[in-house]
Amino acid sequence: MISADDRLAADLAAEAGRRLLALRAEGGDAAALRRDGDRRSHEFLTAELARLRPGDAVLSEEGADDPARLRASRVWIVDPLDGTREFGEPGRTDWAVHVALWEQGELTAGAVALPAQDKVLSTAAPQARPAAAPSGTLRFLVSRTRPPDFAVRLAEKTGAELVPLGSAGAKAAAVVCGDAEAYVHSGGQYEWDSAAPVAVAVAAGLHASRIDGSKLLYNQAPPSVPDILICQAAIAGSLLEAIGSVR
Repeated sequence: MISADDRLAADLAAEAGRRLLALRAEGGDAAALRRDGDRRSHEFLTAELARLRPGDAVLSEEGADDPARLRASRVWIVDPLDGTREFGEPGRTDWAVHVALWEQGELTAGAVALPAQDKVLSTAAPQARPAAAPSGTLRFLVSRTRPPDFAVRLAEKTGAELVPLGSAGAKAAAVVCGDAEAYVHSGGQYEWDSAAPVAVAVAAGLHASRIDGSKLLYNQAPPSVPDILICQAAIAGSLLEAIGSVR
């Protein structure tokens, strides 16, 4: 059942994305563009959440971490501009806005806006993926700047192609949309990097876990997520086994 929180996550991510596109269109120094993008999107999202969900806590990459969130039953986890590096590079589309809601141990709503791709993926309109195992060469998405050390060994073991991409949200969206079969990362992230992508991926019927198969936990202290696997459900078991053998 689609809730008001599902719709709010999608609406906020979409509007923040529109504002970022307008800012990007102004051009200017790349460093200033990245800095202003992070700040303005954060200010918009936190102001709207304070107005529309005044009783909820917020964890944002660009804001101070208030320990009170650890006692809250509802926490919005947002990345105002995921893929800041890519946002400052003309022509790149692999940057995103993440908005997710955590409630009492679970992610219950989320949206990933990909403004430069004119897409918003959300729990308000889940994109179901086919349950059948994929055929042909598997495509594993990895970080442009920090691909995990074991990724090459994993690709060799599974016969997969490694595809570097920017934002975590863009990588998760590529799996949701069927443009790749898995997104694998280790070496550290924060909750705002993956909360919304995971919410959207799970709503679409994909597998999401730590790379050892354990559950991804959010609203933790500190707010770190050491590693992640998002993949088509049909290959989750074999892929987790392969990861375990090459780490």
